[in-house]
Amino acid sequence: MYENRIRRTELEQLIITAEEAAMLFKDKMVVASSGFTKAGDSKAVLMALAERASKEKDPLKVTLMTGASLGQGTDGALAEADALSLRLPFQVDPIMRKAINKGEVFFIDQHLGETANLLRANNFPKIDIAILEACLIEEDGSIIPTTSVGNSASFAALAEKVIIELNLSVPLSIKGVHDIFSTGEYPTRRAIPITKANSVVGTPNIAINPDKIVGIVITQKTDSPAEIEAPDAATTAIANHLIGFFNREVAKGNLTKSLLPLQAGIGKVANAVLTGFTHSDFEDLTMYSEVLQDSTFDLLDSGKLLFASGSSITVSQEYYDRIFGDFDKYKDRVMLRPQDISNAAEVIRRLGIIAINTALECDIYGNVNSTHVSGTHMMNGIGGSGDFARNSYLSIFVTTSVAKGDKISCIVPMVSHVDHSEHDVDIIVTERGLADLRGLAPRQRAQVIIDKCVHPEYKEEMQSYFDRACAERGGQTPHILEEAFSWHTSLRETGSMKKTVMV
Repeated sequence: MYENRIRRTELEQLIITAEEAAMLFKDKMVVASSGFTKAGDSKAVLMALAERASKEKDPLKVTLMTGASLGQGTDGALAEADALSLRLPFQVDPIMRKAINKGEVFFIDQHLGETANLLRANNFPKIDIAILEACLIEEDGSIIPTTSVGNSASFAALAEKVIIELNLSVPLSIKGVHDIFSTGEYPTRRAIPITKANSVVGTPNIAINPDKIVGIVITQKTDSPAEIEAPDAATTAIANHLIGFFNREVAKGNLTKSLLPLQAGIGKVANAVLTGFTHSDFEDLTMYSEVLQDSTFDLLDSGKLLFASGSSITVSQEYYDRIFGDFDKYKDRVMLRPQDISNAAEVIRRLGIIAINTALECDIYGNVNSTHVSGTHMMNGIGGSGDFARNSYLSIFVTTSVAKGDKISCIVPMVSHVDHSEHDVDIIVTERGLADLRGLAPRQRAQVIIDKCVHPEYKEEMQSYFDRACAERGGQTPHILEEAFSWHTSLRETGSMKKTVMV
C-alpha cells in the first residue's frame, strides 16, 4: 500500500502509529508542523498528542509553530487538552481563539513571510521535533509535500528530529508542482530570481537528512475543506466596484487587460472579488499569492487565468474532489512555494502585485484593523496581508460597510487596533463604493472614504465627527480623542454603534 511511497527502503522500519509518535514529545518542547490554511497539515500526530496530553497527570505543554492555520479541529483539540503554552504565527480555530483571548495560550501574531527568517536568525528556540506531511519519500530521504509548502522546508532544515506523515490520499501526480527555494543564511543570503509568476527557481522536493527521521506515520485523511460562502449582494457589489476601477485604470493606460499578478486573501469577500473576474473582460491573468482557493480554479477553468503561484491549495470538498480527481489538468498551471518566497517583499515589489485583502474595520484616514475585535480580542491573525500590503503595486482592502445586522460600522473614526497603517493602504472598497486614496493628504482621504465607503446609517454621524475634529482640534490628522472610540464604546455598552443608541 505504501511501498511505492517510501523509496528509501530502509526507512520502512521507522513506520509507527500516531500514538507511538505522540510519545516522542516532552513537556516544554518546541514543535513545528507543516500546514498552511488547513492544507498539508498534520492530521494524525498532533491529534494523538492532544489525546495523550488530555490523559497525562504531569504537564505536557509545547510551543507549536506552523505555516498558518491547521485543519481537522487540531488547534481546538490541543487547546482543550491544555497542551499548548505558545502558538504562532496564525490560527482560525474558535476554541483556540477563546483560549488565546482568555490568556490560556500565548499567541504570536506574525507576518507569514517572516517566521522562517526569524527562525533562521536564531530568534526562536531550537525546534525539537517537526511533523511534516508528504506524499512521497525519495531515495535520498527528501520528501514531496502535499497540498502546501508553508514553512516545511525551513522546519526540515532546522529541526533536531522529523516525523513524516505519509499521506496516501494525495495523488503522486502532485509531484512537480512544488518549487522549493531557500535564500540561505545571513549575511550571505541570495537574491530570489523570480521574475514572473511561473518562474521555476528551485527543486520539487524538500531536503531532509535521513538521520533526523524518527518516525513515519501512514495516513489517508484529506485536508479539511474550506468553508466557502457564495457571493451575496454586498460581496458582488464590492467585486463590481473593483472591476470598474480596474477598467478605468486600463482606460488610463496604467494597466493592460492582463493587469499585474493578483494576490487575494481568504474569505468570502476576497473569494467573491476573484469570482468577479470570471465574468469580466480581463484576460491572460496571473496570480502570485498565498492561498489558491475555489475561485482560483474557476478562473483557471474559464481561461481568464493562465497561471497561479501560491503556498497552498485550500478549497471546498467539491473542488478538492474535482481538482485531485484529474490533477494533470492543472499541474502545469499551478505552483506551490515556501511562504517566505510566496510572501517575499523582494518578489512582491519586482512583480508589481495587486494585493486584495480583507479588513475587519478601516478608519477615515485609511488605517486598517485586520485582526482584533474592539481592539482586544484576536480573531485569526494578520496572515500574509502585511507582507503584500507594504510591498505591492496596489494595496487594496475590502470589507462590507456594516456587520451584525447593521449594528456595527466597519468604517469608524479611529480603528481600535492598527495592522496596516494609512501609509500602506491605496484603495478601500465596501459595497457602497471605492475610495482611491492615492495622492491624497489625510483630510482629503477622510472625505473620500466618508463619501464612498460609509453606510448611510452612519454617514451623517461620521461627517459630523470629521467636521468637528477639523474645526475644533485641527492638525494633520484631525481627531477628537475623547470621541474617537465612542462608537466602539457604544457597541460594548448597547450592542450597537447606531446613532439612535449612541451616547
